[in-house]
Amino acid sequence: MIRLENISKHNGHRILFLETSAALNRGEKVGLVGPNGAGKTTLFRMITGEELPDTGQVSVEKQVSIGYFNQDVGEMAGRSAVAEVMDGAGPVSDVARELASLEMAMADPDRADEMDAIIERYGEVQARFDELGGYELEGRAREVLAGLSFSQEMMDKDVGMLSGGWKMRVALARILLMQPDAMLLDEPSNHLDIESLIWLEGFLKGYEGALLMTSHDREFMNRIVTKIIEIDGGSLTSYSGDYAFYEQQRALNEKQQQAQFERQQAMLAKELKFIERFKARASHASQVQSRVKKLDKIERVEPPKRRQTVTFDFPPAPRSGDDVVVLKNVHKGYGSRTIYQGFDLTIRRKERWCVMGVNGAGKSTLLKLVAGADRPDAGTVAVGGSVKMGYFSQHAMELLDEEQTVFEALEGHFPQANQGSLRTLAGCFGFSGDDVEKKCRVLSGGEKARLVMAIMLYNPPNFLVLDEPTNHLDLDTKQMLITALAAYEGTMLFVSHDRHFLATLSNRVLELTPDGIHQYGGGYTEYVARTGQEAPGLHS
Repeated sequence: MIRLENISKHNGHRILFLETSAALNRGEKVGLVGPNGAGKTTLFRMITGEELPDTGQVSVEKQVSIGYFNQDVGEMAGRSAVAEVMDGAGPVSDVARELASLEMAMADPDRADEMDAIIERYGEVQARFDELGGYELEGRAREVLAGLSFSQEMMDKDVGMLSGGWKMRVALARILLMQPDAMLLDEPSNHLDIESLIWLEGFLKGYEGALLMTSHDREFMNRIVTKIIEIDGGSLTSYSGDYAFYEQQRALNEKQQQAQFERQQAMLAKELKFIERFKARASHASQVQSRVKKLDKIERVEPPKRRQTVTFDFPPAPRSGDDVVVLKNVHKGYGSRTIYQGFDLTIRRKERWCVMGVNGAGKSTLLKLVAGADRPDAGTVAVGGSVKMGYFSQHAMELLDEEQTVFEALEGHFPQANQGSLRTLAGCFGFSGDDVEKKCRVLSGGEKARLVMAIMLYNPPNFLVLDEPTNHLDLDTKQMLITALAAYEGTMLFVSHDRHFLATLSNRVLELTPDGIHQYGGGYTEYVARTGQEAPGLHS
């Protein structure tokens, strides 16, 4: 259906692809993986024809429709979210536009003499609209938007008034409604809450076309894809199976290649030793010659390309008192909306609370109250003795000094630290080599999140309050963070839509629902087992 044949592509001095091939077949659901900057977005752009390979070719079967979602949603304004989504539905949206203009023409007294022709055309267009399922289209558009957590009010509001994250959802909904033969989704799981993520998972499982997607959410990827295409070192390698299978297979291949490489190196050393030892002896001349020829013909095994995996070890945090935070009879509202009414919660040392609840339930509000970034209307929030708190919020990224470089930002926070340890810290969070000289103003969302996280964790607090810490993080950095936090000795309170993060790190769950607030002993995995659902907004 879509074939990439012997493609090569350079980006400046960097080789992204080198004479490599891959295919996307009908009905396949494929995950595209590779380190940041490996060329995933370039691959999508080559398939859509926005970029061309330097050599080789990208071929798409005739009549195959392609829907491409990426993070750059462009300008949207002047129409409701529903109208914006319907506009992306391929041929039917053109027919809808013609239908609307014919309705206006029929109501225009100045065109009375053309009325017969207009009415005849209207009949033809209306029949075509009906044939293309146009009348069900608005219902389907609303269904998709509801799945992505839009309220009816938001669906009918001017899309220009929505935030960037909600505009992303509108752009995603356009592609989903279009139901093309092939969908290319570049990070569709970004900016989605857990309920929308689970809805999207179900939608994509039921989608019958071909799917090629990237995602930084391994659980989401695992449940949808049945094949992985990996970009690494200029080549494309296909693995049949989900993301977990790919990880195992990749590790196994690496191990086998290393063993093969070592065996060959040992054999070569032995042969070279023989040649070296006997090359001056006439009696062994023919043996030496034949061994030299043999070595020339041997195809050399390359050592496996090692992915640079970074690890971050927490220095031990000072011990806090047993009661880390106590909330008593807390009331909090915004305008006429009540968020908390008489709310009590005690967080004890070494507890790791994840907070679950739909958009607007008060998850971020709770974290702000605990961190002292907001105050309750009534009641008390008392932080215990010897508690040193680290608070990560999306707002923290806006507080970086735009004109400082990454390294200057780290130095500014830790003037006593030596340069070597700060460079190691920067490396752990994905800033290697010249990256530390980048100015904060040119950093992407993911890079800013990593820098804020590095500053917060270098001199570790004993109580971490984290609001969506994995937003923007790629799979490798996210895994590094999860591994580091799993070994962390302190206390945690966090909000996340990443189920792998929730399952690995929580040992308590706080569920905020319209029926009240529920506390569960045991982590997210136990919560799912007890409630039979992965998120509170999924009550049937």
